[in-house]
Amino acid sequence: MSPPASHRRRSRLLRWPLVFVAILAFHSLAVYLFTRGFLLTRTELDLHSSRDDHPPQGDVSAACTSWPPPAVDRLVIVVLDALRFDFVAPSTFFPEKHPWMDKLQVLQKLAANEKTSARIFKALADPPTTSLQRLKALTTGGLPTFIDVGNSFGAPAIVEDNIMHQLVKNGKRVVMMGDDTWIQLYPEHFNKSFPYPSFNVKDLDTVDNGVIEHLLPSLHNNDWDVLIAHFLGVDHAGHIFGVDSTPMIQKLEQYNKILEGVIDTLRSLSKPGGTHENTLLLVMGDHGQTLNGDHGGGTAEEVETSLFAWSPKTPPDAVLSVLDHSSCNVDQHGEEVCISTMHQLDFAATISALLGIPFPFGSIGRVNPELYALSTGTWVNQTMGTDACTSQNDLEAWMRRYAEVLCVNCWQVKRYIDQYSATSVIGFPSEDLQHITNLYSRAQANWSASLRFTCSSETGSQDKLEEGKRSVLPQQIDAYTDFLKTFAKLARSAWTEFDLWSMGIGLLLMILSVIIQAYTLVKLNTICQPSDQKSASSSIIGKLVFAFALVAIRAASFLSNSYILAEGRVANFLLATSCITSMWHSMVKGKFSIENFVFLFLNIFTRFGIDIGMSKQSPAPAITKDHSVNAICKIFGVSSCNILLEIFPSISLAFVAYIILKFLSHAICQRFLKYFVSCGTMVSYVSIAFHWASETTLFSHAGIVQGFGRSLAPRFVYAIGGLSLAISALYRIFSPSDHLKMNKRITILAAVMICSWSPTILVLLGKQGPFVALICMTGAWCIIKLQQKCRRDSGLSVADPVSVIQWSFLAVCLFYLTGHWCTFDGLRYGAAFIGTSKDDRLKNVILNNITQVFLMYGLVIAITATMTIICVTIQRRHLMVWGLFAPKYVFDVIGLLLTDLLICLASFYYS
Repeated sequence: MSPPASHRRRSRLLRWPLVFVAILAFHSLAVYLFTRGFLLTRTELDLHSSRDDHPPQGDVSAACTSWPPPAVDRLVIVVLDALRFDFVAPSTFFPEKHPWMDKLQVLQKLAANEKTSARIFKALADPPTTSLQRLKALTTGGLPTFIDVGNSFGAPAIVEDNIMHQLVKNGKRVVMMGDDTWIQLYPEHFNKSFPYPSFNVKDLDTVDNGVIEHLLPSLHNNDWDVLIAHFLGVDHAGHIFGVDSTPMIQKLEQYNKILEGVIDTLRSLSKPGGTHENTLLLVMGDHGQTLNGDHGGGTAEEVETSLFAWSPKTPPDAVLSVLDHSSCNVDQHGEEVCISTMHQLDFAATISALLGIPFPFGSIGRVNPELYALSTGTWVNQTMGTDACTSQNDLEAWMRRYAEVLCVNCWQVKRYIDQYSATSVIGFPSEDLQHITNLYSRAQANWSASLRFTCSSETGSQDKLEEGKRSVLPQQIDAYTDFLKTFAKLARSAWTEFDLWSMGIGLLLMILSVIIQAYTLVKLNTICQPSDQKSASSSIIGKLVFAFALVAIRAASFLSNSYILAEGRVANFLLATSCITSMWHSMVKGKFSIENFVFLFLNIFTRFGIDIGMSKQSPAPAITKDHSVNAICKIFGVSSCNILLEIFPSISLAFVAYIILKFLSHAICQRFLKYFVSCGTMVSYVSIAFHWASETTLFSHAGIVQGFGRSLAPRFVYAIGGLSLAISALYRIFSPSDHLKMNKRITILAAVMICSWSPTILVLLGKQGPFVALICMTGAWCIIKLQQKCRRDSGLSVADPVSVIQWSFLAVCLFYLTGHWCTFDGLRYGAAFIGTSKDDRLKNVILNNITQVFLMYGLVIAITATMTIICVTIQRRHLMVWGLFAPKYVFDVIGLLLTDLLICLASFYYS
């Protein structure tokens, strides 16, 4: 006895959602395996240096049997987040002068007038250049790993050994003020802390004002040894307005006044017996930023930041012999300024040596000689061993002391190498490890001979003895430096070694999934196409070939980093190609469609929108001179443009609301559901308009109204959207839908879904959101109309593959139109601060068409992700692998998994 028809129908309805679930699981496994092999993380050792740790006793390292003695009593670290190198260095060091240069005059004047105690450094960071990764690297002395970039949005406490832990462990008192990321990283390391919320990039002043309130008073206190003041205004000004903007220049000028006050205070208290007699000031950035104010990648603008060091107490003139004079130039006042270069990798080791604390166990940096020499305490004629030489001049005594520091530095790095190689799953290559060991052994073997020679009192020519002293110590320093630099280079390469087996298996699974999806789609097309339509199927073959060619061209473009950067324009070009081809095809048949013309015109408009970068500029309330539409404003006037920018989003929002409400009135027939969704949509759009108005000067003097608009209005939008989704789910489950036609029921479900999501998306996109929504709705209308005409003309019941491809390309264009791009510095951080018929044959046709569309769209995304995986596999040694290819991989595989998940939910929702 055969099962009843209702049972068979229910089985067919459940079949395809389960297929989509299987595809999601298959893709998840493939992505997991490939990611495991590609985005490797460095093994963090749960080991800490201790004051009781000593290099081994014996002739080889007899002179460095303890940690370096302290050279400074107090350390003031002023962190200016996202401090570009050209913010500090004089403009004469650059080919072209820009408005943001030469604003930190106080630092430039000190570097020019006090050459023996002040120095500007170009500090080189290792990508990724997100704030959390940089702070972690600065304090641990290790290299950041790519996959840790995700922690930038939720900083966990650092358990790896770091200078903050060593400061507390060795009795140093630390005071922190500013960016609350420090508290998240080091929750129990400060004697005093004044943290302020750092995540709201639209807030330029809260953190900075908090630091200003506590900084100068704290400098007069004697209850700390290390003071950290972390300013955020420059970073936030860059994110919102860009580098070449008035708020940025105002922030730099404000910082100049603050630093003048800090320096004057330190100088006034630096007299003998004063609080800051032996204090060192460091003004530094954690990373740089691009001209758009972004950071996270590995471009020169992002990795080049600044470090300025100044000691109130002047070291001897011999310090000039240590400092590098290869990069010197006159500033705008005609004074000579010299700039040195250092790696931020060396920061933790250098600070540890200056403060006399054990180096962090995982630190692989080198004590920077120039920064170490700027402290007066390093020139005190004392040594760490028991066989001190008393006949040395200042420079010889300093070089001996520095060699002793490097001796401990090298021993600490060597023990880390040994421990890491013994415990890490993926250690260092044996041949490279042997080379490193040989360098270390050679440097240590020469140490005893160097000590005997420099302290020798044997008979011989005094001139030869002095000449020998001058050559032996530099050679020993070079030997230690060679070991440390060689291992740092090895570490940078070894921690990006790839597990090719896992990558290969993941790639094969992705290719296999694409083949299976394509086969499933072909089988479904065969099932959906009745026997009387077989003769008409030739037209769909040509469309399939054309659609596949477009997808293949876009996927192949990912092999070039230039095309990845121009992905939005590539997708726009391919979308225009499909529009032109469709228009030509319709004209040949004598059936010109206005939708083709509108879609092509819209595509041209979208191309200009992508190039202009609308969303990047829209948050600014006024036109700045670097604005992309500045040329248009010169025609109509700046004031007119400002007014237009204020009212244009609201006008666009009104159009969007009208279209949505009009669609609701025709789509939903149930009275209660229609009224509820309509009222909720109207309240949401009014809340959005009120939210935008509160960010203008309109309510600048109405604090309560402004506060309501900025905080509560977006929450109304989120709440209404969530409630609408819940109502939609209840309607889907409990509504008696048998009396509705299948297409009518799906239309109702789609209408409620659009009304639930659209206000939330609009408020997150910002003021350019309504304009982008209009483009999206117009493009969707064109695609749907063309699909309907194609189906009527061909008589086929299968989905049009070209229409699905156009949906895919339109989505990519909208992604770039809203100001995003596939790098982590392209994330819009501001978004974080802003809801019948009983004909079984007809039902089957509609559901099968929906399933076809889901399969086609999922296949397009899967092909794209697979090609991205192939691309990063081939380009894994490319210079831009971590700055461009790896972020592109992360975005695409997350997009793939999210698409699969949404397809699964939609298949259950509409089936």
